[in-house]
Amino acid sequence: MKPYTDLEVTDKYIIREFTENIDPIELMWHRDDEDRTIEILEVGEGWKMQFDDQLPFDLEPEMRIFMMRHKWHRAWKGEGTLKVKIHLD
Repeated sequence: MKPYTDLEVTDKYIIREFTENIDPIELMWHRDDEDRTIEILEVGEGWKMQFDDQLPFDLEPEMRIFMMRHKWHRAWKGEGTLKVKIHLD
């Protein structure tokens, strides 16, 4: 079972939601097979993103983050919901 829910999936983007009920252990370090841009649509208090060999940083609404292919990264759980748009092109 995935730690998120895909609310909308097209050939251009995925809208993905992480709820406050998620167990933080499920937000594991991982790598993606493709370059992607992540747009923060909604974010509760304290959600963060971290890249390998870097400190975590706060996520803010309308922020865009470029995720380089095969670069290790993870999210840190905050309060409330995190909703992101993953651009696939």
